[in-house]
Amino acid sequence: MKLRILTLGIAVSLLSACGGGAKQEDSKVLNVYNYSDYIAEDTIPNFEKATGIKVTYDVFDSDEMVETKLLAGDSGYDVVVPTLNFFGRQIQAGVFLPLDKSKIPNLANLDPEMMKRIAQQDPDNKYGVPYMIGTTGIGYNVDMLKERFGGSTDIANSWDLVFKPENIAKMKDCGITLLDTPADMIPIALHYLGEDPHSHDPATIEKAAALLKSIRPYVQNFHSSNYVGSLANGGTCLVVGWSGDIIQARDRAEEADNGVTVAYSIPKEGAPQWFDMLAIPKDAKHPEAAYAFINYLLDPKVAAANTNFIHYANPVSAATPLVDEGIRTDPTIYPPADVSAKMFTYSINPPEVDKLYTRLWTEVKTGR
Repeated sequence: MKLRILTLGIAVSLLSACGGGAKQEDSKVLNVYNYSDYIAEDTIPNFEKATGIKVTYDVFDSDEMVETKLLAGDSGYDVVVPTLNFFGRQIQAGVFLPLDKSKIPNLANLDPEMMKRIAQQDPDNKYGVPYMIGTTGIGYNVDMLKERFGGSTDIANSWDLVFKPENIAKMKDCGITLLDTPADMIPIALHYLGEDPHSHDPATIEKAAALLKSIRPYVQNFHSSNYVGSLANGGTCLVVGWSGDIIQARDRAEEADNGVTVAYSIPKEGAPQWFDMLAIPKDAKHPEAAYAFINYLLDPKVAAANTNFIHYANPVSAATPLVDEGIRTDPTIYPPADVSAKMFTYSINPPEVDKLYTRLWTEVKTGR
């Protein structure tokens, strides 16, 4: 879930995402639609080398983008990566191919408890396979936060930093970004208010919108990808964003040795935990290649390499010992049980709630 600007020249072929270019055997072509900056640099080249399958890898930066393509039909993609709550309602819309699990032997590598949790929205794990797991929380510039809060960063351990105007106002001058997706921000606001983040009640959802409107004057940007670079270079000091993206920003700042120190917090009140799913559209033109790719991503060495690069936890149990120690022991990437207990997932919203979310989010962004 999730940033992820594609800065790499990975997986570029002469084929268009809709199958243009020279004709090749169906089994030797694959069109993938995934979040940007969400795969290791060498995963696609290594897959192409191992299988002879040529990959076109297109990127998006919000679930709304991929859902629009899927619901319109004839997306041109063979593998897509929706977040679980969007995936659940896309299943209901009938857009995915039921998985032939015999073609994904590496399913045996997946954490069974995690699969049970996912099965609440994908019964019998019929349509999807988890790719990565993350949280949504607070990213911040350590020095800028300390300057404004008496030398301490303790305030970053609470959503109070974001949702109390007297707190967020102190960060306005150094740049604040919120994710540009109501599917994240409204449930977070509801949870902070002590309401059910899964609520479909319009009056309850309006409370979340009112809270978000109260902090709108202090927000510089709404974006779901650009904040990584901005946080890393000091152009932004506070974000509500996805865990792996903020950790990437932290590491980029360290590598640049630019004097910027970035940190990520899972607020003590609790935060969203989400699963990004691998699925095959029912009109996929190259399903055999799709099965090969999904199975490849579930190989422990491949899953560990992806986690080491993007800093999101993966669901492949056997991969955990292969993940860099600094990552697998980082509680913001692999949260301990007491933190996980306070996390929540997103619900599947019916169309009328989605419309309400969209209208209210427009009001929040425009300051109406």
